[in-house]
Amino acid sequence: MDIVYSALVFLHMLGLAGIISGWLMQLITGHAKSTKVLLHSSLLQLVTGLLLVGVAEMGDGDVDHVKIAVKLVVALAIAVLGVLNLRGPNVKLATAAGVLAVVNIAVAVFW
Repeated sequence: MDIVYSALVFLHMLGLAGIISGWLMQLITGHAKSTKVLLHSSLLQLVTGLLLVGVAEMGDGDVDHVKIAVKLVVALAIAVLGVLNLRGPNVKLATAAGVLAVVNIAVAVFW
């Protein structure tokens, strides 16, 4: 089970890196693919985050459900911003998604 958990954490961190890189790609270069990078990375992070909670629930560890709920709401907001940004590319939407990703990191680390 540790290998599955580690693989999910690895994919979760790749999703985070994709969100940040999609945001910076759109902010700095305005590249057309940046919106897809941001959207797909946010979906990857959302799905792997849910799977990580499922694996943690199956184990012996305690899960802070309030923290998970806050992180889920932030992740859903990032995914919605990714969809809206794909429909009409906007640097403000990408910036909001990037800032929310950083907030989600802060919640994960400092809570």
